[in-house]
Amino acid sequence: MTIPPEARSNAQDLLDFIDASPSPWHAVATIESRLQDHGFSRLHEEDRWSLKANAKHYVVRGDSSLICFMTGRKPLDETGFRIFGAHTDSPGLRLKPKAPHAAENMSRLGVEIYGGPILATFTDRDLSLAGRINIRHENAAQTRLIHFERPLVRLPNLAIHMNRNVNEEGLKLDKQTELPLLLGNLVDALPPREQFITLLARETDVAAADIVNWELNVYDTQKGVFWGADEEFIANSQLDNLASCHAGLSALLRTQEPEQTCVCGFFDHEEIGSESAKGADGSFLSDISERIARASSLDWEGYKQALARSFFISADMAHAYQPNFPSAYEPIHQIRVNAGPAIKTNVNQRYATDSLSEAKFISLCEMASVPFQQYVHRTDLGCGSTIGPMISARIGVHSVDVGSPMWAMHSIRESAGVLDVTYMIQVLRMFFGCL
Repeated sequence: MTIPPEARSNAQDLLDFIDASPSPWHAVATIESRLQDHGFSRLHEEDRWSLKANAKHYVVRGDSSLICFMTGRKPLDETGFRIFGAHTDSPGLRLKPKAPHAAENMSRLGVEIYGGPILATFTDRDLSLAGRINIRHENAAQTRLIHFERPLVRLPNLAIHMNRNVNEEGLKLDKQTELPLLLGNLVDALPPREQFITLLARETDVAAADIVNWELNVYDTQKGVFWGADEEFIANSQLDNLASCHAGLSALLRTQEPEQTCVCGFFDHEEIGSESAKGADGSFLSDISERIARASSLDWEGYKQALARSFFISADMAHAYQPNFPSAYEPIHQIRVNAGPAIKTNVNQRYATDSLSEAKFISLCEMASVPFQQYVHRTDLGCGSTIGPMISARIGVHSVDVGSPMWAMHSIRESAGVLDVTYMIQVLRMFFGCL
């Protein structure tokens, strides 16, 4: 397979994007940095807004959700919004508030399970920690990002001599007793919590006594790579769903003076249901879209006109056919890696797609000369969901659910296709510029 230079460049940029974003807080920081490099300025929800045509702004809520937008050249009530949505979080392990504890002569870190990861894939990996800490600063709390770039913790497997049936029955880990991560030997009788806080303080260059608490994500330190006979595939953590975030952001940043107002929403908490102040099932998008309308001098009636003329693309990764497991897939709707974005449908509205929104997305793909596929889950398997149905219902906009094909979704090491990175960017550029 021949990989064009542009496709390889876009895929490398995605890998770099993911490697710089080992937690949802870092993902938002990475997005913010790229927005600022392209002339976007930050707005704060507590301030009054005044917007002009072709303005470029973004808003951050809770440090791990971000909405950015470009106001269009034409009146919003005549064109509506062009909205893209994806999520910044990925399933995995998070540290507990009182994570450090002693076990014999070892210091361990207790973890909670965030979302639905494939737990066995976390064993025997070079793991580390990333997220945010809060420190005391002038009688208030100040947030600092923290990212241990070296392997810091590990979850060693039990030897097969002590787990003889592991290859027949699969690796099963007790979620309470067998998931704590090994951090190090106890040193000079120093309590594990003090040892850990000293580690955090040294990494962030703050006084240990000033550290109040933490929100820390467990991540794999192995960088993203190309693989395959012609390096036509990529592997990394968090392709679900930072690949979609990267595609939406890349498309928006390549859009120049659009006629319509273009919006990208990157939301935390999708993997645990999205029901939070900064999740897609919260008020964040409706708050920002209404404020854009009001700051653009629209009244309530004009805002509702804008919503009625709007379209929303929900992008989340899709299950590519893996030939080793043919019985896991709906046989007539298999989707392939490097064959273009998949349109997801489910008659029970686990996805927001209907026949008309599907037709609109097909039209976008045809205009962008991008191949497309159609995905339906097996009828005898429970179907996952996305932010599509909840946002469509919350703000009342016509919506479609799509995603780039990938393998091993929710593994700590996922795989996808190099060509699909560019395919998704191209169709989203067409969405922001033409539909």
